[in-house]
Amino acid sequence: MSVTGEKKKRVVEMTTGSLWKNIFLFSIPLMFSQVLEVLFNLSDVAVVGRFADYRALGSVGSTTLLVTLFTGFLIGMGCGVNVKVAHELGAGNRKKAEDTIHTSLLICLCTGIVICMICFAFAGNMLALMNTKDELMDGAVLYMKIYAFGMPAMAVYNFGNGVLSARGETTKPLIYLSIAGVLNVILNLFFVIRCHMAADGVATASVIAQYASAALVIANLLRRKDECHLYPSKIRFHESACKAVLVLGITTGLQNAIFAIANLFIQTAMNSFDAVMVSGNAAAMNADTLIFNIMMAFYTACASFISQNWGAGNKKRMLQSYLISMFYAIVAGATFGILLLTFGRQFLGLFATDEPVIQAGLERIRIMWFSYMIAPFMDCTIAASRGIGKSGVPTVIVILGSCVFRVIWVYTIFAYFHTVPSLYLLYTFSWILTGVAEIIYFTVSFRKIRCGKQMEEK
Repeated sequence: MSVTGEKKKRVVEMTTGSLWKNIFLFSIPLMFSQVLEVLFNLSDVAVVGRFADYRALGSVGSTTLLVTLFTGFLIGMGCGVNVKVAHELGAGNRKKAEDTIHTSLLICLCTGIVICMICFAFAGNMLALMNTKDELMDGAVLYMKIYAFGMPAMAVYNFGNGVLSARGETTKPLIYLSIAGVLNVILNLFFVIRCHMAADGVATASVIAQYASAALVIANLLRRKDECHLYPSKIRFHESACKAVLVLGITTGLQNAIFAIANLFIQTAMNSFDAVMVSGNAAAMNADTLIFNIMMAFYTACASFISQNWGAGNKKRMLQSYLISMFYAIVAGATFGILLLTFGRQFLGLFATDEPVIQAGLERIRIMWFSYMIAPFMDCTIAASRGIGKSGVPTVIVILGSCVFRVIWVYTIFAYFHTVPSLYLLYTFSWILTGVAEIIYFTVSFRKIRCGKQMEEK
C-alpha cells in the first residue's frame, strides 16, 4: 500500500519498511482505541460502584458477559471488514475496495439493528438463564434494554474503525473514541450523581457516547478523498463483496461470541456463590476486558499486515508479521499481568469500596494474572488465520477448545470441588489447548500458501 496523502494522515506502511517499527506504530493508537472502547463499560461499573451501591454494581456486572457476547460479535464484523479491505488495498484493487466498504456499512448496520432487537426483547430471559440474583435482576434487565439501543451505533463505529485500520490509519479512531469516552464519563457522573439514577443512567450515557463515536467516524469517511471515501449513492449490497465480508465477519464475530457463550456457563457457576463474590468477580473481570483489548491491538495488526502483504504477494513478510505481533502481545500480557498482581487492590478500589468485595476480586486476580501471557498463542494465531482468509476451521477449534472444554470443566472439575480457584483455572487450560490446535492449523495453511497451493476452507 502506498501512501498518497499528506504526512498528517499518519498512514502506516504495511508492505514496506521495518515490521518491528510499523506494527508497533500501527498498534499503539489502536491499543488506546480498544482501551477507550472498554472504558465505556468500565466507567459504568466504576460510577455505580462508587456512587450507588453494591446492588447497582452487581446489576451492571451481571450483564458484562451478555454485553461482551454481542459487542464481541460486532467487533468481529469490523475485523472481517478490516481484513477484506486490507487485502484489496494491498492488491491495488480500488474498485473492489470501494465495493467492500459500501457493502460492509449496510451489513454492519443491519447486524447492529438485529442485535439491538434481540437484546431488548430477550434481556430478561437471557439473564434468568444465567441465574442472575433476584436482587440484581431488575437493574440488570433495565441496563441491558437501554444499552441495546447503542448496538447499531457500535456496529457502525467498528465498521469505520475496520476501514481506517485497513488503510493504515489508527490515530483517527483513537481521537474519536477519546471524545466519546470523555462524553461518556461526564454523562455517567451527571446521570448518577445529579439525576440520582443508577444502572439506567450509566446505560443511557453509554448509548449517547456510542452514537457520538459512530457519527465522527462516518463524517471522516464522507470527507475523504482516497479509495476509502464513502459515497452515499453507492451504499448497497455489492454481490462480489457481500459473500467475502459475511464469511469473514460472521465467523470472526462467532469466534468472539463463542468465548462469551462459554463464559456464560462460567458466570452461571459464579452465580452459585453469594452476591459479594459475584460483585467482586464483576469488578475483577474488568481487568480481563481491559488487558485483552490492549492485546487485541496486536491481533488486529497481525491480521491487517498479513492480509495486505498477502494481497501484495509478500509471503515472507506475512510470517514475520505473525511472529512479531505475537511477541508484542505476549510482552503486553506479561507486563499488565504483573502490574495487576502488584496493584490489584488499587485497581479494584476503582470499582468497589466494600472490603469483602475487594477480597473476592483479589481471588480472581491471583489466578488470572499469569494466564494473560498465554492467551496470545491462541488469539494472535486466530488473527493470522483470518488474515489469510481462513476462518471456518479456526472457529470450529474455538468451539471445541474454548466452549465445549469449558462446559465440560464446569460440570466436572468445578462441580466436584466447587471452589473459586477450580472455576478460574479453566481459562488457562482452555487457552493452552486451543492455542496448540490453532498453531498447528495455521502452520499447515501457511505452508500451502507459501507453496502456491490453494486450500479450500473445510
